[in-house]
Order: sequence, then structure tokens, then C-alpha cells
Amino acid sequence: MDSELSALEAKVEQAVSQLRQLREEGRDLRQQLATKADENSRLVEKLAAAKARIEALLKQIPEIEA
Repeated sequence: MDSELSALEAKVEQAVSQLRQLREEGRDLRQQLATKADENSRLVEKLAAAKARIEALLKQIPEIEA
């Protein structure tokens, strides 16, 4: 009986340890996701600004009559 309780206790401790590790990994992944989302937003803004500058430059090029 004692050996069964010890085995069960070990399994519970292992499950708790894995739960803590998974929670930490989940927290880290959420943080990474937030960082990447912020980076993505900044890149989208930079891309929109570059597109606007290119479109403005294209409007300045005179059209060639054929």
C-alpha cells in the first residue's frame, strides 16, 4: 500500500511539475506572440509609408506619349 501511495505521489508531483513547465512555456509563447504582433504592426506601417512614397514618386514621372 505504501509503495502504491509513493508511486501515486511521484506521479502527482511529476504532473504538477509538467503543469508548471507548460504554464511557463505558455506565458513565454504569449509574450513572444505579443512581441511579434507589435513588430508586424510596425512593419505594416512602414510598408504603407513606403507604398505611399512610391506612389507619390510615380505620379511625378511624366507620361511618355507614344
